[in-house]
Amino acid sequence: MYLMRTVLIGLLIWGAASVASAQQTTVDVTRLPIDLAKVTTQLRQSAATESHAALHIRYTIDVYGQAPRIELFTKQDNLTSGPVPYGAPTHRDFIEHVTPIEYRAPTANLAALIAWLSQKAAKK
Repeated sequence: MYLMRTVLIGLLIWGAASVASAQQTTVDVTRLPIDLAKVTTQLRQSAATESHAALHIRYTIDVYGQAPRIELFTKQDNLTSGPVPYGAPTHRDFIEHVTPIEYRAPTANLAALIAWLSQKAAKK
């Protein structure tokens, strides 16, 4: 089960990477409405800085780009009823987590054992 899930995830990632590489197009930078010389000098100046003060090390890196849109609630989220996925564990989940597998065996039915012993004693 675990191996199949890993293989499927690997295939999905590989497929997404191949689709993304197929969609890449070349950009003619001479047609862009910006001055590339200014952009490159600004990037060289603000690439990264480092400062040391005793044991406190501080790195500053400027990153420019568009952040992906964060969707907190999607159409698949059922917030009106039902348990929250990946919420707090139930009592059963906790017991299964902290109890070793060797001690999870079902308990012996003592009532059935006593009834069997009483039947054996009655036959003698």
